[in-house]
Amino acid sequence: MARTEQLEHEAVSPGPTRFALRRMTEADIPQVMDIERDSFPSMWPKTAYSRELKNKLARYFVLVEKGREEHDDAPAEGGLRKKLRRLLRAEGEAPPTRRLIIGAVGIWLMVDQAHVVTIAVREAFRRQGAAGLMLIATVELAMVEGMDSVTLEYRRSSEPARALYDRFGFLAVGARPQYYSDTKEDAIIMTTPPLRSKSFQEKFLRLKGQHERRWGETYGLPESYW
Repeated sequence: MARTEQLEHEAVSPGPTRFALRRMTEADIPQVMDIERDSFPSMWPKTAYSRELKNKLARYFVLVEKGREEHDDAPAEGGLRKKLRRLLRAEGEAPPTRRLIIGAVGIWLMVDQAHVVTIAVREAFRRQGAAGLMLIATVELAMVEGMDSVTLEYRRSSEPARALYDRFGFLAVGARPQYYSDTKEDAIIMTTPPLRSKSFQEKFLRLKGQHERRWGETYGLPESYW
């Protein structure tokens, strides 16, 4: 089930921010789960990230703020919560990363199509270009992997999500009636035109350039991808 509805509506730029993308690790899971709970509070079941990171068809990335080495501005965990996390952590599991995670994106590579299964941004960092940056990464990843297209779903009521996907060249191709179990809301299916088509590549490069000029970003797939 795709979780893509909680995205920023990039109407006002608060000034350039600097983000870095890297592969998700086991140590990132506690922060990513916090972002997922905030973005999709009624979602069930929760994503089994430990299992997903072992899925050969899946690619998961996290977005971090460059230069912020420590998880300084996140609420401090209380003693009981910290103790419970330590007790529940499986033997040999990596301790949580201390670097602040801004957002996360997950993609499944399904034969010739890349499917976005989740994309979410920490609330304090929405409307700063983070979702757009992760969507750019998804399209570039699909191109590197030789996929024909990128597909995803979003809640029919989520106009910010629709605006973002429209802007990056996704087209509505269908619907899944009552797809979301919490509200019985329909999911709208969107997909890109063929990634190898000259028209899409020209549009994508133009949109990527606009994103970089607006948000002050220079971007490429993380070295750790390979």
